[in-house]
Amino acid sequence: MASTSDMETTNPGSIWELDKDLDVPMDEEASRLKNMYIEKFSSVLLLRLAFQSLGVVFGDLGTSPLYVFYNIFPHGVDNDEDVIGALSLIIYTLTLIPLMKYVFVVLRANDNGQGGTFALYSLLCRHAKVSTIPNQHKTDEELTTYSRQTYEENSLAAKVKRWLEGHAYKKNCLLILVLIGTCTAIGDGILTPAISVLSATGGIRVQNPKMSTDVVVIVAVTILIGLFSMQHYGTDKVGWLFAPLVFLWFILIGSVGAFNIHKYNSSVLKAYNPVYIYRFLRRAKSEIWTSLGGVMLSITGTEALFADLCHFPVLAIQIAFTLVVFPCLLLAYTGQAAYIIVHKDHVVDAFYRSIPDAIYWPAFVIATLAAIVASQATISATYSIIKQALALGCFPRVSVVHTSKKFLGQIYIPDINWVLMILCIAVTAGFKNQIQIGNAYGTAVVIVMLVTTFLMVPIMLLVWKSHWILVVTFLVLSLMVEFPYFIACINKVDEGGWVPLAVAITFFIIMYVWHFCTVKRYEFEMHSKVSMAWILGLGPSLGLVRVPGIGFVYTELASGVPHIFSHFITNLPAIHSVVVFVCVKYLPVYTVPVEERFVMKRIGPKNFHMFRCVTRYGYKDIHKKHDDFEKMLLDRLLIFVRLESMMDGYSDSEDFTMSEQKVERSANALLMSEKAGSNTLCSGSDLSYSSSHDSIVLAKSPLTGNNSLTRYSSQTYGDELEFLNSCKDAGVVHILGNTIVRARRDSGIIKRIVVDHLYAFLRKVCREHSVIFNVPHESLLNVGQIYYI
Repeated sequence: MASTSDMETTNPGSIWELDKDLDVPMDEEASRLKNMYIEKFSSVLLLRLAFQSLGVVFGDLGTSPLYVFYNIFPHGVDNDEDVIGALSLIIYTLTLIPLMKYVFVVLRANDNGQGGTFALYSLLCRHAKVSTIPNQHKTDEELTTYSRQTYEENSLAAKVKRWLEGHAYKKNCLLILVLIGTCTAIGDGILTPAISVLSATGGIRVQNPKMSTDVVVIVAVTILIGLFSMQHYGTDKVGWLFAPLVFLWFILIGSVGAFNIHKYNSSVLKAYNPVYIYRFLRRAKSEIWTSLGGVMLSITGTEALFADLCHFPVLAIQIAFTLVVFPCLLLAYTGQAAYIIVHKDHVVDAFYRSIPDAIYWPAFVIATLAAIVASQATISATYSIIKQALALGCFPRVSVVHTSKKFLGQIYIPDINWVLMILCIAVTAGFKNQIQIGNAYGTAVVIVMLVTTFLMVPIMLLVWKSHWILVVTFLVLSLMVEFPYFIACINKVDEGGWVPLAVAITFFIIMYVWHFCTVKRYEFEMHSKVSMAWILGLGPSLGLVRVPGIGFVYTELASGVPHIFSHFITNLPAIHSVVVFVCVKYLPVYTVPVEERFVMKRIGPKNFHMFRCVTRYGYKDIHKKHDDFEKMLLDRLLIFVRLESMMDGYSDSEDFTMSEQKVERSANALLMSEKAGSNTLCSGSDLSYSSSHDSIVLAKSPLTGNNSLTRYSSQTYGDELEFLNSCKDAGVVHILGNTIVRARRDSGIIKRIVVDHLYAFLRKVCREHSVIFNVPHESLLNVGQIYYI
């Protein structure tokens, strides 16, 4: 007869597994979640998604014809060959960069449908240990959204992975590269509304030549103020208009372009011969950099094409670009060139002057609305970038408002919105013309493109496992096109190109300082965490009076007892009867399914009543206002205790059955492992908790003593459940560690300014964790400590 103690000795070494039949649907569900971004779509649905992508993805790229030729020829046109050469440059730049590089190569590097610089960085962080905050655990890799590759020992990908992981400076260089791309993309969010709206409203002067430039600027500023002021409403109610409007815009510019080719000069079609590029560059030596900077504006919005990918299938984007966007843009630029050859003095307003008088004002309205849609897409992309930077510890905590009940990705960040509005108005009113804003715009776009090119190299090696010859070919071809444009834009720094550089440098300093001090705080927590031996030496009372209640202690550590807890119990005479260490961390995945978000485990013996809850989020996940974080934590704690008691009652050899209803509700939420005497459980929000034992029915076992074991486990479980409920009724307190970072006295003056003043200011103006997680103020307890770096 096996005694209870014998059974208890056996159980800690065993793993509680679901029946083999129950594993099948869970595996299928996991496979579906992992591959949902490559799900096959019907032809009709694919065409519908391609149409919808026009309003989200291509607005910025589509409004470029408003201002390109004026920026190529700011001093006028000398001869027809220059126009044909510039057009040839535009044609092949559109072909090589947006079409070949982005649409058919870079878009494939999306992170489960998410695009942009941080999406590429997240992919790299999953495939190599390059994150500067090493807070990941092996259990994180079991997430259904955590896809990664495995490598052979001597493969090129394995060698690249080891090289990247070899030294800390390589990780920092990679992070700096990502931050540069991110910060210049934010600059893009300032300049796109400025140049698009100003260029569109400039059409007023074409029909009224005596009108002052100030009037156009005032109209543009008024539209921009209205655009930014309406952001908090979101685009859920009017978003359905974007795709038809942008589609109408592309049809308009394509039709007008075809009309102008037929009416003015069809010989302009010889620009499709690339030899005219060589002739143009050879002839325009003195103005080559000015012209290249203008041509660069023809592909503005290309990076937004990748950043605004959202959840559109790559194939839908490819269809929309190749069938609608690309041919309409070619017709638009070719038609403008044909018009300019005949009317060389109209290059300043070539777009509007080339429109037939009969449709001029409808075209003006459509152009203005298209510019607003393009601006909206860029502003939304900027919000998304800030949200991703915040999640990866690279930006101060700011308020993120969810503006749509249907679409998770539609967010609004009030603080960033007003900053963007002020800077956008300052640029519009300060420059007052397209030339200087265009110079600034081109600089921002080409830097982001170069960053994407460099990030694609490790992506192709580690994620795609491409042959090194293909990687080198991609790098060389991209740099051959982009580097001359980069030189052209840098040469215009004193003519407006300094604006995106100033914005990028400002945001880079903010991001890097915040990330640097965040890493130092995490290292301090890691090196000063309390040993379990010290905790066990205190005994179940922890050396204090255990008062009724539950204390949630927030920490950045996913393992171990934080130093703030020892600071707490050495300065206060009492501690709560139940202590739960809560770690909220973000992973390099776009989202963590709700059913896999929480990981619970017990710390120490049961009579210590100490637990840990690791709450995991992806960089697209949002803390909603109506979410009751405290209730979710309490629910997970009760579920964990319940299922832990169920596991203690069974060994691997025992037969058991679970009711179908409970299996359906919990099979996808349970992932249990056991190591070092502690049980881990991933619990889901859709699990309901009940104090009854209906969810499990024992089959008769040949093992004797099983009934006594069951009574023992049930009694223990019931006692702990009653204890937890009584502590819950007594009150819940949220204990937040307020770690103040200071520079050491022997630090240099720059470090003291950065840490003691700049970081302290950012900490002061950013939101507290208690606000983000909707912690009641009366239940909040801050415990402060100072850390010198």
